[in-house]
Amino acid sequence: MQIGLVGLGKMGGNMRERIRNAGHTVIGFDTDPARSDVDHLSDLVDRLDGPCVVWVMVPAGEVTQHVIDQLASLLKPGDVVVDGGNSRWTDDEKHAKELGARGIGFVDAGVSGGVWGLENGYALMVGGDEEHVERLKPIFDALKPDGPYGYVHAGAVGAGHFAKMVHNGIEYAMMQAYAEGWELLEKADSVDNVREVFRSWQQGTVIRSWLLDLAVNALDEDEHLERLRGYADDSGEGRWTVEAAIDNAVPLPAITAALFSRFASRQEDSPQMKMVAALRNQFGGHAVESVKKA
Repeated sequence: MQIGLVGLGKMGGNMRERIRNAGHTVIGFDTDPARSDVDHLSDLVDRLDGPCVVWVMVPAGEVTQHVIDQLASLLKPGDVVVDGGNSRWTDDEKHAKELGARGIGFVDAGVSGGVWGLENGYALMVGGDEEHVERLKPIFDALKPDGPYGYVHAGAVGAGHFAKMVHNGIEYAMMQAYAEGWELLEKADSVDNVREVFRSWQQGTVIRSWLLDLAVNALDEDEHLERLRGYADDSGEGRWTVEAAIDNAVPLPAITAALFSRFASRQEDSPQMKMVAALRNQFGGHAVESVKKA
């Protein structure tokens, strides 16, 4: 299968390689010429055989809207656009309507896997009409992890990004729980090997997880996280999760508290947020802030 891919950063670049490794043709475009296969977005569309499929992997919001607007003028009826970024589900509904008016299909794909996706595969949560989703199945199969799991057609347009948003909200709460436990262990006088306590949990316990494995990786690199500032940003999806919970009258105390803890991290140096920052760097390659030396 042939596909265009717009945005070749940490996620998009690895996705291009994984799709190619599965035997498909990928023509990529990025504003960084060193990454791009073509000079302009119009060149990407020109090189695709019709009907075209273009997957967008750029930052949510204005950047995604700009790319969607450009594609709307370049593509033809029968073509399909996939938004694989972290867009808000309400934007999906808007984009589907805009493109649909021109006869262009739209699919939203929540993508999880971070910098490890090239090796391990990407979990995919997809929203859109059945005919458009089925057309993309060879690409979804190339990206997903090996085995029966890691892919779901979650529902109509917007369902994929809504599912990914909830996934990220749960991720917030899980990271916060590990971070709080780590800080308490560090404070206890009787515990003198916190890193190995975390490592001991990796087998045979009910809290073992990939996030726990990544926490151990972070502690192996910096045992007491002394090189990190206790600051953790939020991508917006935690906020959207809490807003959706309010709209649907669903109580989310753990996820809400985790989001608020990130806000607190920006007011003063927080030991818990050192762990959250370390985990975000481990699984997604997100930037961390180093402790400034006097």
